[in-house]
Amino acid sequence: MKKILVTGGLGFIGSHTVVELQNAGFEVIIIDDLSNTTINVLDNIIEITGKKPDFHQIDLRIKNDVKNFFDKHQVDGIIHFAAFKAVGESMHKPLDYYENNLSALVYLLQEMRDRKIDNFIFSSSCTVYGQADELPITEKAPVKKAESVYGNTKQIGEEIIEDASKAHGINAIALRYFNPIGAHESVKIGELPLGVPQNLIPFVTQTAAGIRKELSVFGDDYPTSDGTAIRDYIHVVDLAKAHIAALQRLINKNNKKSFEFFNVGSGTGSSVLEVIKAFEKASGKPLNYKIVGRREGDITAAYADTTIANKALNWKTEKSLDEALDSAWKWQLKQK
Repeated sequence: MKKILVTGGLGFIGSHTVVELQNAGFEVIIIDDLSNTTINVLDNIIEITGKKPDFHQIDLRIKNDVKNFFDKHQVDGIIHFAAFKAVGESMHKPLDYYENNLSALVYLLQEMRDRKIDNFIFSSSCTVYGQADELPITEKAPVKKAESVYGNTKQIGEEIIEDASKAHGINAIALRYFNPIGAHESVKIGELPLGVPQNLIPFVTQTAAGIRKELSVFGDDYPTSDGTAIRDYIHVVDLAKAHIAALQRLINKNNKKSFEFFNVGSGTGSSVLEVIKAFEKASGKPLNYKIVGRREGDITAAYADTTIANKALNWKTEKSLDEALDSAWKWQLKQK
């Protein structure tokens, strides 16, 4: 049985990926510093899968703690989620983002180099493309100067991984996510940010639940059909399954190069107002929102061409936007 380390494994995407890994027969070790999640997620993973992952609370910015972990544990691969991830926040806390998102990555890759560990999956982002010249975005689109500090950490992260893979023989895949939303069908795990949400959907669901007074829509003057920004929303379970497919590609030595990258999205763009209307339909709840100024670091539109990922990973999305929004609302209703 292959043993896989999942960093940030109690977070939103990480927890869903742990579930899919265990369901696929992998043994899982989780590292998480609990900075944006709670330990209760571990119990819920166990309830869903009937299996208990090995958990370690570690801050990956502390190099000695990373080394000590690998002194005690052998793994067959790493899926690296642990990172700060809010575009808006990154513009106000650049040094925190560079320290957290890049130092931890370097420390992990150093341990892989020193211990001859192969198979690395990196949680990347469509933000590496900036404002793309053509839509939908293919993997051939140029990586432009990042519009946000967060996006820049993903660009630099990919460069670090590519250099390390060439120099040290580490096989790696970067999955460039679009916008993951939704919750597991069991409604035992989902997106539950600590504090004020930085992403659209949890802010939508918290507003509908009365936790937030109103939803701010950042800008209605974009060159789109309704003036609001367009994004590609993918169900988090579909995204989690893409990680299993990417991992299998590396384990089975089906990768064409030591470093590969794939777009992982639904392939459909939806504006903020379209999402709001779809949520109101799925939940039956009218949403209180107001239009405010654009948010620094945001781009007009981004949605994926997933043709290459569909073929190379033998993977495709199965769940619709309506299904994702419905599951997100059911998850919100379970929260106290």
